[in-house]
Amino acid sequence: MNAEMYQTPMEVAVYQLHNFNISFFSSLLGGDVVSVKLDNSASGASVVAIDNKIEQAMDLVKNHLMYAVREEVEILKEQIRELVEKNSQLERENTLLKTLASPEQLEKFQSRLSPEEPVPKSPRAPEAPDGSAV
Repeated sequence: MNAEMYQTPMEVAVYQLHNFNISFFSSLLGGDVVSVKLDNSASGASVVAIDNKIEQAMDLVKNHLMYAVREEVEILKEQIRELVEKNSQLERENTLLKTLASPEQLEKFQSRLSPEEPVPKSPRAPEAPDGSAV
């Protein structure tokens, strides 16, 4: 798999973290590819400099991931708001249709429901013994 297959910046960053390499972090920092030679002649200062670069890169990735997560959370919150609004509208419409439906229509509808589904109670006005509404 490669990074082009991912859709969001967060997915790309996670992919890159799983396939950690110095060139990725170097590109994030805007520098050239860092070549790291770990031999016995490396001075303590160069190791510290490399550690600092890695730490900066990790902070940059963390900040990028946090931003991407916040952005995704805002998108999801908006979708939830839209769905709650749509659900409320459909519930109002359902209630209205139930009140306007005749008893025969309700019975026909209820007979079509599968046995697992509960039979909805009709919020209709009580009927008098002669069949007229009270």
